[in-house]
Amino acid sequence: MSAVDARPAATIGVLIVDDQALVRAGFRMILEIEPDLYVVGEAADGDQAVAQVAALGPDIVLMDVRMPGTDGIAATRRIMAAASCEARVVMLTTFDMDEYVYEALKAGASGFLLKDVRPELLVTGIRAVHAGESLLAPTVTRRMIESFLDRPRAVDAGARERLASLTARERETLQLVARGMTNAEIATDLFVSETTVKTHVGRILMKLGLRDRVQAVIYAYETGLVSSGPG
Repeated sequence: MSAVDARPAATIGVLIVDDQALVRAGFRMILEIEPDLYVVGEAADGDQAVAQVAALGPDIVLMDVRMPGTDGIAATRRIMAAASCEARVVMLTTFDMDEYVYEALKAGASGFLLKDVRPELLVTGIRAVHAGESLLAPTVTRRMIESFLDRPRAVDAGARERLASLTARERETLQLVARGMTNAEIATDLFVSETTVKTHVGRILMKLGLRDRVQAVIYAYETGLVSSGPG
């Protein structure tokens, strides 16, 4: 029986990638006590991670950013480039540095957490990403947004043209998503139901050909839709 066959049904398969064995062991201990999570394997570097994703088919990859050899960002880029890949990557690091955040998300990561995240938040985060939500530590979200607002950047003209496919309300919703607001917060701001916001977000992703909320945030900044602070 293969490793994939051995995985319990109705569980979220997780691959742990970190060059430190103690870190991998710590994450494994946290995850293995959860009935709906199953650690399918471990990898110590980016090359091993790419191979393990192909062999084990995890749902979620917990990926360290900084590793010797092929780092987590390069590995994520290779994983997401595979046509058959259905895994979602959550980046883990001890440093909430802007350049790592941006490059990791551009590579296709669905989330970014600091390694000192509390166990319950790590577990909740994995479930959220598996359900299609994006995941960013609050400090990372704030720093990334502030960095984008302060940094000169080239506007992607082609991507900007696709914004014309959005309705006025969808554009407004995308702007609020890019500010780091949750669906509940957007619903309050726009005086609509949270279900309506979810519908708008879904249509935005479909129309713009985006995979998830993280890509939507990047898209909003790179097209210049969001170019100044709130207000």
